[in-house]
Amino acid sequence: MNNTTMTYLDGRITIIPDVCNGQPTIRGKRITVQTILEFLSVGESHEEILRQYPSLENEDIYACLKFATQLMAHKYTLKMAA
Repeated sequence: MNNTTMTYLDGRITIIPDVCNGQPTIRGKRITVQTILEFLSVGESHEEILRQYPSLENEDIYACLKFATQLMAHKYTLKMAA
């Protein structure tokens, strides 16, 4: 198994192949960036997210937003498939 850990944003976002199938998580916990973004996208407040996930910090939520913003800064090319 690949045990390489990648970290972003001062270690707040981690990608560990054996945790959550390699999805980006918050500080190696089994809480994915996607989960937090989904909560935010339906209008959940930071306070409600922190209540549901007491091990998180407000800075973790901001790190999720910044991580997603950085992903959108990449150039993407669409190709037609036959």
